[in-house]
Amino acid sequence: MRRKIWISLALGVLAGLGWLLLTSAPIDPAPFRPPEAPALVGGLMVNEELERSSLLGEGKLAGPEDVAVDGEGRIYAGTADGRIMRISLDLIGNETIETFANTNGRPFGLHFDAAGRLVIADGERGLLRVDDMAKVEVLTTSAEGVRFRFTNDLDIASDGVIYFTDASDRFGPGEYLYDLLEARPHGRLLAYDPATRQTTVLLDELYFANGVALSRGEDFLLVVETYRYRIRRFWLSGPRAGEDEIFIDNLPGFPDGVAADRQGTFWVALFTVRNPLMDRLHPHPRLKRALSKLPEAVWPKAQPYGLAIALNEQGRIIRSLHDTDGKRVREVTSAQPHEGQLYLGTLEGDRIGRFPLRE
Repeated sequence: MRRKIWISLALGVLAGLGWLLLTSAPIDPAPFRPPEAPALVGGLMVNEELERSSLLGEGKLAGPEDVAVDGEGRIYAGTADGRIMRISLDLIGNETIETFANTNGRPFGLHFDAAGRLVIADGERGLLRVDDMAKVEVLTTSAEGVRFRFTNDLDIASDGVIYFTDASDRFGPGEYLYDLLEARPHGRLLAYDPATRQTTVLLDELYFANGVALSRGEDFLLVVETYRYRIRRFWLSGPRAGEDEIFIDNLPGFPDGVAADRQGTFWVALFTVRNPLMDRLHPHPRLKRALSKLPEAVWPKAQPYGLAIALNEQGRIIRSLHDTDGKRVREVTSAQPHEGQLYLGTLEGDRIGRFPLRE
């Protein structure tokens, strides 16, 4: 009997190995050798400040990935089912939550333009705009003949130009972990001019192009490369206009959204801290190819952690906010400052965090 069991187990293992060897992988991975993760010291010093966050929409929101606030103080978030949810608070903090619009896609980045219209980077449908009657308009879906696969985040300049990212032209919103394992540059930074309706590619070959934010003087903007743990700076004006450079490198986690208070501070949301196992896997394409064939349930797991950091315009970390066990705030994908509050979105959670920047 035991012999039959061992033979069955051996045959099962051989069949599994054969399947791994013979089936095609969904990715074509490249080697990547990440630098050693930085120590959490100085501006990154561990704390539990995010435990002081109040929670909005708890249990009533499905993945409010980004947050925007309108001129009346109402809070907007795009959820996994395609809806844009609006939260209104009365004078004593009671919530009213309603559906403002539905993109029928997956809304990620949100930002209001000068006319009060909500502009949306929708991962499935492209760059959209919603008027105050909740009518959804498609602005652009491609550039230079390449269709967007993962429209991700945006910021809007004072002249109306919309700067936004397409995280990957190979993998869509449901496949972002494939982009992580493949470690190839499929992302782009783009600009859309509503006056001419033209879409321009500013940068390509970015490693999962994510958050976008303009500087105080709008002379440069930042674009996040999530899967390289870094942020790039693209110069819009001045003697270096059209050039780009590394703004900050080797961050302690996976940077996601970035937002500017337009007073010289950028807030960066980090989805989680670095995963040592993932960093050790990256130099080995064969292992990553094999892993991509397995169910995601056996892949390295993200540590539950809440983290947002503040940068000045010289790229120095000046503050960090932590929730080390992620019980109150975790998987932070956006950190939007507004009138003394920092609104924290999340990709898969059920709430928006609101942290008081001013006591």
